[in-house]
Amino acid sequence: MDIAIKIVLVLHFIGLAGIIGGWIATVKAPAVNKAILHGSILQVVTGLLLVGLQEMNDGEVNHMKIGIKLVIAIIILVLAIVGTKKESKAPGTTGNLALAAGLLAIVNVIIAVFV
Repeated sequence: MDIAIKIVLVLHFIGLAGIIGGWIATVKAPAVNKAILHGSILQVVTGLLLVGLQEMNDGEVNHMKIGIKLVIAIIILVLAIVGTKKESKAPGTTGNLALAAGLLAIVNVIIAVFV
């Protein structure tokens, strides 16, 4: 079970890198890109898997922390979906959505580390 948790955790970090890296990659011309979308999907899926695996492993889970992180992750996912659709119709108009997604991802990291 420990190896499964570690594999899913690595995938979770890759999703985080997709969100923050996708945001940083577009700093000069801010826009929501596919990296932010795919990273946010991976974050939500692997985050839920991590909680399930941790529960099955009889590990301690802070449900309040997980609930807050899940809400933020879903907001990032919604921003990415809306931004991707809006970007395909009007390129260059999703800078604020990309900024919000990137900053919320950083907030999620801060919650994960300090709470």
